[in-house]
Amino acid sequence: MAIFKRNRGRDNAEDNGGEAAAKKEKGSWRKPANTAFKQQRLKAWQPILTPKTVLPTLLVIAIIFAPIGGLLIWGSGLVTEITLDYTSCENQQPSASNTSLSLFNVPNYSYRLRSGHTNAPVSTPQFAFVDRSSDSSVDVSQQKQCIVQFDVPYDLDHTVLLYYKLTNFFQNHRRYVKSIDMNQLKGDFVSPSDLNKGDCKPITTINGKAVYPCGLIANSVFNDTYSNLTLATGGSTLYQWSEKGIAWPGEADKYAVTPDYNIDDIVPPPNWADRFPGGVYNSSQPPPNLKEDEHFQNWMRTAGLPTFTKLWGRNDNDNLLQGRYQITVNLSA
Repeated sequence: MAIFKRNRGRDNAEDNGGEAAAKKEKGSWRKPANTAFKQQRLKAWQPILTPKTVLPTLLVIAIIFAPIGGLLIWGSGLVTEITLDYTSCENQQPSASNTSLSLFNVPNYSYRLRSGHTNAPVSTPQFAFVDRSSDSSVDVSQQKQCIVQFDVPYDLDHTVLLYYKLTNFFQNHRRYVKSIDMNQLKGDFVSPSDLNKGDCKPITTINGKAVYPCGLIANSVFNDTYSNLTLATGGSTLYQWSEKGIAWPGEADKYAVTPDYNIDDIVPPPNWADRFPGGVYNSSQPPPNLKEDEHFQNWMRTAGLPTFTKLWGRNDNDNLLQGRYQITVNLSA
């Protein structure tokens, strides 16, 4: 009689060994290849920072950038900047006309004078509010004006630039910055239904007619205008602003001379009502030539911060002579 006996421990060991080998073999499939790239062994320079290496490096950097910084400071010192805040002008007691002014001191202003003239005497700027909104014979764009008088303490060489500055105006708001239709601005026909489905919302159509130009950006365009400078003491001196060359090169390529619409099928944005009485376009008040309107082009190039300046006018030919000057601001024309 033959007796067969199984060694269960040995069998279990053999089974466990087989499973371990299988697991090991299976794990090796997932192991990245033994290369410098996959095993993160690429050659790299790992400098040891010591005073002997850091100090000479910083010295070389300083030698390179110190002259650049010096040139920037020198160039900044050549600039004269006069800032006049006329925000509160409309809150003053109005004058009857611009020939009989009730002047008040400008509460917020600043003079940053160029090197060598930092001690030049400057009188406090003044402004007056002229309200002729009840006089229908006066053009609507000139019914409310702010007359500002200020000193130019010394002769300013050309070029002289005129900027306007806004604070707490968020052109970078996600809804605002998207509210535009570039195809329409290029002169393409965009139907009212397509505008309603596009990015221009909520300024898309009025009474079924397409708004041109549509969108929040165009609707809120800065609409104060500025006169040329005259001497506040009287006289015939006139310092003229040019409204050309104030936009970036190439901006005009984004816009069309005339839109591809029938003039009866489009209306101006709601906030343009003062410019287009009755809120309509017609042969006597046609749509604006956006290709030549550099003020509009500057406005449509939205700012990234809530406080920003945009160029309004320039004079590249004449020096601005010392004196007290007057400028008329047409409010919300």
